[in-house]
Amino acid sequence: MPRTSRQDVRPRGGRRASPAQRLQVGLLLIAVVLSFFAARLLQLQGLDPRSYADMATAKDVVEITLPAARGDILDRNGVALADSVNGRMIIADPFRTADQAPELATLLADELDLDYFTTLEKLRKEGSRYQYVARRVPAATARGVLDKVREAGFVGISADDDPIRDYPAGEVAANLVGFMGTDEPLGGFEVAFNGLLSGREGSSRYTQGNGYRVPLAENSMVAPVDGDDLRTTIDRDLQWYTQKVLSETVENYRAESGVAVVQDARTGELLAVADAPTFDANEPLDSHPDNLGSRAFSDVYEPGSVQKVLTAAALVDAGKVTARTRLRVPGQLQRQDRPINDWFPHGVLRMTMAGVIAQSSNIGTVLAADQMSKRELWRYLRAFGLGRRTDVGVRGESRGLLTAPAAMTSQNKDRIAFGQSLSVNAVQMTAAINTIANGGVRVSPSLVQGSATTDDGRQVGTDHTTRERVVSPEAARQTMLMMERVVDAEAGVAPRAQVPGYRVAGKTGTAQRADEECGCYDGSLSLSFGGFAPADDPRFTVYVVIHAPGVDGGGGSVGGPAFSKIMARALSHYGVPPTGKRPNRVPVEW
Repeated sequence: MPRTSRQDVRPRGGRRASPAQRLQVGLLLIAVVLSFFAARLLQLQGLDPRSYADMATAKDVVEITLPAARGDILDRNGVALADSVNGRMIIADPFRTADQAPELATLLADELDLDYFTTLEKLRKEGSRYQYVARRVPAATARGVLDKVREAGFVGISADDDPIRDYPAGEVAANLVGFMGTDEPLGGFEVAFNGLLSGREGSSRYTQGNGYRVPLAENSMVAPVDGDDLRTTIDRDLQWYTQKVLSETVENYRAESGVAVVQDARTGELLAVADAPTFDANEPLDSHPDNLGSRAFSDVYEPGSVQKVLTAAALVDAGKVTARTRLRVPGQLQRQDRPINDWFPHGVLRMTMAGVIAQSSNIGTVLAADQMSKRELWRYLRAFGLGRRTDVGVRGESRGLLTAPAAMTSQNKDRIAFGQSLSVNAVQMTAAINTIANGGVRVSPSLVQGSATTDDGRQVGTDHTTRERVVSPEAARQTMLMMERVVDAEAGVAPRAQVPGYRVAGKTGTAQRADEECGCYDGSLSLSFGGFAPADDPRFTVYVVIHAPGVDGGGGSVGGPAFSKIMARALSHYGVPPTGKRPNRVPVEW
């Protein structure tokens, strides 16, 4: 058999590729695969990155707002006038609730008093994994709703913390504190200091898959910053009592409204600012809109005869009169085209300046004020704080009206001297009377302890108190002597304003009310009484105004008793002892 050489042997099935050729083919395949991935990466990162990021976020990433705890509003002793209590937000995952949305929306709308169609829309929100269904739900209510959701077999509904604003004292200081809506402040300090109280919301962002948080995926959180507390100068107990007395007075005299203010004579701090009618801050919508603000700051009116003590103090300071200055007071005084009358008919009276104040004589006041020019009178009244806002941090405060000297006629000046043809708010007038109590130095009123910044950028509080001398200590003392005779049972018109055991200095006020629409008097009255005690060492100033009473009376008979009760409580509450001295007997006639 012939031999075959090794070179002649061939593998069956064709020629085998060399290693170099196989390597080239492999590298080509790898290049193709890498090119595919490179093209995809370019598409994702270069051509349309935002659309793909948005798709990923919409599908898998959940972002939650973490509410900040709102700061408390406190009285001067740290007692809460407004705070936050446990509440819950009801949350839906539309990815899980969409299929059962109609039935679930019906249940939630019924249980939480929600709009059905708005709720249905949230339960079906495409591309969302997180929708607020209800905010600020009481914790007990939220638990009951979640139980019913589970019992009915629904899924995709959960709850999270969402504090609810609460007003523990209800009506007490509601006119100052204000109230909250669902997501925003709607009145009072809640609005004026919202930036301070609200803090900053936080956020949580995480990736979710099939309704569960993915452990190793995106998971970040920015913690909320809770709001700061606002400590006021208000004394909750004294505020409650002041509101009680004021409300009873308004009701007993069938009046339209009333205000009462209590001020610390030395520091200017407002211890009580009461309005009647008022409202319950927990249920503000149950009250008329006119009752939701503070009339003590927003309502302006003619102060009437309380103004006479400011005129008297100015005259004494200018060296024009003393408490013993003698005046002949006729029964009527002809001025320009109108006569000036007193509240009581009389012939010619021989009154001292103290008697003019004690008997509240318009004519006597005008005769004394004849010694002062229009500019001088305006300058003093302006220094007392009339015609300018107190700026204590209450929104909507009116500045009142004090006619400038250039526009003031002789007739204006006469009427301004005894409290008409000008307007004030109650806190302005309280601070003016308190200037006399404080030895002639006007100390600016405060409603906030320390310092706080309002949302419109004003710094307010006791740290920013100002002091301005308006009249001399002797002028203030002489005016006090005149005011003390007002409550004297023999000499004055307001014996019912006395506080047993204490010396009291005060002044009545009765003024016609102006109608803004017609620019005329509407036939109703504002009755007031303002004063301080102890007269010879003043500790508190109290001012009460009753608007449009339906029963006959004057400032002494209507405002006087309310003043007496409020002042007595303030003195007792702060343990102020009587000075032990007898009331002065400066003569009221000659």
